[in-house]
Amino acid sequence: MDLTESNINPPSQEFQVTSVTEQLEATCWGCGCHLLLSSYAPIFKCGWCGAITNQNAQRSENNGFWWRRLRDRCFVCILVIFMLFVICGGVWAVYPIVFSISYYSGIFHCIIAVTLSVATTSTFIIVAFHCAGAPPVVQWGSYRVVGKGRLEEYTFCHYCSKPKSPRTHHCRSCGMCILDMDHHCPFIGNCVGAANHRSFVAFLISAVTSTVYVSIMSAYAAYHLWPPLKLGTLNISRGSSNVVAFNTVANILFAFLRSAEFLSVRGFILAYLFVSSLSVQIGLSVLLWQQLCYIYQGDTYLSHLSSQGSDAVGQRDCQNIVRFFGCSRSALQYLPRFQNPRKRHKK
Repeated sequence: MDLTESNINPPSQEFQVTSVTEQLEATCWGCGCHLLLSSYAPIFKCGWCGAITNQNAQRSENNGFWWRRLRDRCFVCILVIFMLFVICGGVWAVYPIVFSISYYSGIFHCIIAVTLSVATTSTFIIVAFHCAGAPPVVQWGSYRVVGKGRLEEYTFCHYCSKPKSPRTHHCRSCGMCILDMDHHCPFIGNCVGAANHRSFVAFLISAVTSTVYVSIMSAYAAYHLWPPLKLGTLNISRGSSNVVAFNTVANILFAFLRSAEFLSVRGFILAYLFVSSLSVQIGLSVLLWQQLCYIYQGDTYLSHLSSQGSDAVGQRDCQNIVRFFGCSRSALQYLPRFQNPRKRHKK
């Protein structure tokens, strides 16, 4: 490897490879050193700085960037409107009924509602508008400023035209590289990375808890708003079990539809709150369980996809969850430690 200083071509251009007798000469983008390769290698690693060069990588046009940003911001606005409707609609439809039953119970549920509302909205704002995590800024371009091994496992991002550290991915929707990128979520209009991954999980926990609370309270208010139906007054025909069940459900629905309380605005809002909160609760619970599984494995969604089909399996441990939430080291010794079955089999 020749460490003499020479003119370095910009990394965004094509790397020039010239043949010298039976060897090929290439230039490292990280330190600018000239490398002699025994044969043509599209991907090679520099022996001085440790940077990985991909000669076949070319900068692609980032078409549709503004459309993706507009789409993400529209999803954020829709989600904010839905959250405000659930908060305001729930307070207007549920709490007059709760206060009419018990004043102290109404105060207690108001405190719970305010706590969950503040926690959900604050974590959502942090996740949506906080930077997901930019890769570290390093010096590169000349071996005089790049120490030995300083760019170990670094690659070059042709979109950002700067080095990309390990476990970093470029998001075309955000237009930047994200450190420890998990995925890009259009509903928050942002990526989930090293800087906001913990806030994202906290938002999921708070949102799931809030939707469970909304569904319970809307059903509780509806139960007191609509008096219990007397099945003895319903016209239930005789026949097979399927026919009897169908007629029973149909008569109950008709009784609700004929109810004046159901046809009121408060009744429609209670029904909508119950159905929407239940459906959102199911989706967020699945996403939260998936995130906790990846954290338990010490992995992210993108790294999990890239590791599929390979023998490299992360160490599954409850301590990964404790480290993720930033608990103290003294608490780690009380958690169980599970060994990978593949490693146990090899022993």
